[in-house]
Amino acid sequence: MMNTNLTVIINRIRLSLEKQMTKDSLHKYASLYQAIKNCIINLELPEGMHLPSTRILADEMKLSRTTVIKAYELLLIEKLIESKNCSGYKVSYSPENTSNPKIETSKNYNAEIYPQISEKGEACLKNISLINRHSDANLAFRPGLPPLDIFPVNQWKKLTNSYWRYVKSSSLSYSSSSGIDSLKKNICNYLNITRNIKCSPHQVFIVSGSLQSLYLVSNVLLNKGDCVAMENPTFPNVHSIFKSMLANILPVNIDNEGIKVKELTNNHLATPKLVHTTPSNQYPFCVKMSLSRRLELLKWASESKALIIENDYESPVGNYQESIPSIYSIDKEDRTIYMSTFNRLLHPSIRLGYMIVPEYLVSPIKAFQEHSHRFVSPSVQLVMDQFIERNYLLKHLQHMIEVAQERRDLFISKLESQTSKLTIEHTPFRSLHVTAFLDNNLDESQVINLLRQNNIVVHSLKKCYVSKDSKAGLIFGYSPVPAPVLKEKVEKMAKIINSI
Repeated sequence: MMNTNLTVIINRIRLSLEKQMTKDSLHKYASLYQAIKNCIINLELPEGMHLPSTRILADEMKLSRTTVIKAYELLLIEKLIESKNCSGYKVSYSPENTSNPKIETSKNYNAEIYPQISEKGEACLKNISLINRHSDANLAFRPGLPPLDIFPVNQWKKLTNSYWRYVKSSSLSYSSSSGIDSLKKNICNYLNITRNIKCSPHQVFIVSGSLQSLYLVSNVLLNKGDCVAMENPTFPNVHSIFKSMLANILPVNIDNEGIKVKELTNNHLATPKLVHTTPSNQYPFCVKMSLSRRLELLKWASESKALIIENDYESPVGNYQESIPSIYSIDKEDRTIYMSTFNRLLHPSIRLGYMIVPEYLVSPIKAFQEHSHRFVSPSVQLVMDQFIERNYLLKHLQHMIEVAQERRDLFISKLESQTSKLTIEHTPFRSLHVTAFLDNNLDESQVINLLRQNNIVVHSLKKCYVSKDSKAGLIFGYSPVPAPVLKEKVEKMAKIINSI
């Protein structure tokens, strides 16, 4: 008995063949070839679809197998299909534009016959270019990645296998939107030890990453036109999401102590409702906010009835050499939203982060989460729970920091010896990225595009600026690249930059 997909494919070919036979008096193999070609061109048989074997198609169409083989051979010649040993025939046609011809897909679509895109939808489309997103497999020198090659895969695999070996059927149902209790308790204990943060598990929300945390917070707290302050420069992704939520953005400059709190009040906009900051290692310059500046920010938030988002995105690295109390831990009025992620410390594919919210936000954020993301996979949560419980996390983070610091030192020394067209911003070891300014004669976009053409990924410094005043430079993620490859890639990158 044939499977459903195969039946659909054969029926589409049969219908196309019947139309073809009524139009032309071609040989049978030519008619079959044209019928299948029409199905492929019209996307009725999409790219990657496996075609029936010659024997099955011959039987179903009441044709000789020779006829089918000849038709397939013509399709192979035109490269509409491909054939691999032991895997049969597969459609390989990929048109440049696969959009539905019935629908106008440009920005100037006919608004009279379709519902209008919402303001937030339009804002997301407009600001998508701010987000740093790359689907390619190049690790050198993409920021935001830890040393992926040292992740304890076997430990994670054993914990995963153990979960599925003993899981109960009841555990496969819906889960709590805010996260599994045991993981939330372990995160509380982990933060208590590492950041002196004391909170209740019900204040902890398990999310897929920092962007989801910001999405939840902004939807619960912000109305159109509300003011949000953020460090200038900062994460382009953070800028993008608040801008897409139709907030008025207030860029606040930084100095050697962190965000300039005085600029929060001396501005032409309304008092900010939220302030997003990265105090452990400001992105992208890795400035650590002083204790006095943290206290000043909390005082301002209290007087302004505002909230602080403390984005501790690489906390173990940022606080490795010098640990200053987190803003959350010294906040006496419950005005701080603390957020962090395992994606930047373990690996991005884990899709696991968390945030701690003030008591008054617990219910509304949980309600909004119920209306949108529901919950992160319970299996991943429970494996992470055991990863923390068995002290694997702290041991891995210590190893990760040691490896990252070695690679950072190697990257900086190698790059500085290879080119004079980059000036590295020297800071203490606080992050898994390095920022460098470009020679005035170099165009940032040109350099980034040229490096990408040579399989080297870097991020734009200009893109990090919220205001129009910006500096040209590159942000390098050195940590995912093993030493031998790192040396080779730096040499290649330097030759490209020197040749411009």
